[in-house]
Amino acid sequence: MPTGHIMMAMSLDGFVARPDHRLDWLEKQPTADEDHGFVAFQDSVDVIVMGSGSYRTVRGFGVWPYAKPVVVLSRTMTSAEIPDDLRDKVEVSDLAPEDLMKSFDARGFNRVYVDGGAIIRSFLKAGLVEDMRITLVPILIGKGIRIFGETEVDVDLELVSANSFPSGLVDLDYRLKAA
Repeated sequence: MPTGHIMMAMSLDGFVARPDHRLDWLEKQPTADEDHGFVAFQDSVDVIVMGSGSYRTVRGFGVWPYAKPVVVLSRTMTSAEIPDDLRDKVEVSDLAPEDLMKSFDARGFNRVYVDGGAIIRSFLKAGLVEDMRITLVPILIGKGIRIFGETEVDVDLELVSANSFPSGLVDLDYRLKAA
């Protein structure tokens, strides 16, 4: 069965984006000379799963940043909303996380990049996340989309490593403990 992996930046007050999905607060950080491992992480995954909000945010960047296949997990979005230039790169699915992972297994995908607050929460709830890198960004944005919301049960984590950078960002690598 494929494994889920998370790599997200989070404000110190626990948000991954503003309420309107904007990420402008990330651009304030002086990280040009720092390697937080995003390219290596992207190279390590076979497919990316994100929600429609994350998809729309990424589309707003102008240039599509992903070489790997992307699956937008949504109950309301349709394939017709994917522009022609992305049809070979992006697909829409309404499968539950468990069923989506089974479909990935059938397609030969082993490592899945799980992206976006609601999608991360659904994969965590289903027990489909193996590890995560959370980059703490030294900023308080006050409100927005949380990476982690309420959980029905505790999600126990084991700290694998912590690395701080001159910008003040801190990379925290966790492995989920077996239940």
